[in-house]
Amino acid sequence: MAHSRLTLALEADAPALPDGLVRVLRPPAEYDLSAIDKGRVEISHDFKPDHDTWKARGYAAARTDPVPTVVVVVPRSKALARRLVLRALAEATEMVIVDGAKTDGVDSLYKACRGWAPIAGTLTKGHGRLFWFAPEGAPDWDVPDQVVEGFRTQPGVFSEGRIDPGSRLLAEALPPLAGRVADLGAGWGYLSAAVLRHPDVSHLDMVEAEGLALDCLREKIDDPRATAHWADATRFRSDSPYDAVVMNPPFHTSRKGAPELGQAFLATAARILKPRGTLYLVANRHLPYEAHLRELFVQVQELGGDAAFKLIAATRPRR
Repeated sequence: MAHSRLTLALEADAPALPDGLVRVLRPPAEYDLSAIDKGRVEISHDFKPDHDTWKARGYAAARTDPVPTVVVVVPRSKALARRLVLRALAEATEMVIVDGAKTDGVDSLYKACRGWAPIAGTLTKGHGRLFWFAPEGAPDWDVPDQVVEGFRTQPGVFSEGRIDPGSRLLAEALPPLAGRVADLGAGWGYLSAAVLRHPDVSHLDMVEAEGLALDCLREKIDDPRATAHWADATRFRSDSPYDAVVMNPPFHTSRKGAPELGQAFLATAARILKPRGTLYLVANRHLPYEAHLRELFVQVQELGGDAAFKLIAATRPRR
């Protein structure tokens, strides 16, 4: 684990960290917090895999009461980054620290903060910036949720403010579904809502790792057949197998593509389906899923799609 800008700054005593608790907002699992005693740190994370990693390392989950210091680790979403700064201002009593990569827009965030807050110091290193200031005043930032076709979305979720075209294609192409169904990577609920329009579906498990998306899903979907799970789909298990699984699997963990993540979703589907169950998925045309699917399923066929997306059905998982 490489030393973070935070560690380098604290080891140089710039900034001088106030006594007491330090709350860190959405640090990636690989983020370096070695310069702060673990007993002083609270982690706030809505993404289940990272939440679980920090918990396994012995870090406490964040509470809601104010603490002396709040650290914002800048996410890819600029709107979410602003929301996190607003939260830090509300929860920190002495210091707000912001740390992020240039590719995630930390410099524009720094300029925006500098417009209303006296910046106490800054460190630029490793293609990023760290800066800190006292939690005084507040920016005139409007970071609204968005509503699309009756679904609320919020900053930081996949396909914020629009229906993902791949999900729309799959929803429109689904054959009649029946029995137990799982939606792996359910997001804010678009595919799940489409599944629940099938009257013969008896139960739907909606599995989503991003808590921000799950909040939107739970608000929209109120159906006694549906259960939401804050869970890592690549590790999801169920006591009862499924007749069908639907998914629009992710293939990014950062800006760099990670098709192995989507492949892990496929493996979960094969594991949780009934012997004659079927996986229905949508994927970008360029993603090489077919060979892996043929290792996992007896029958694999393309159902259509368009120039950008392919729809695939895979039936009878190999045991």
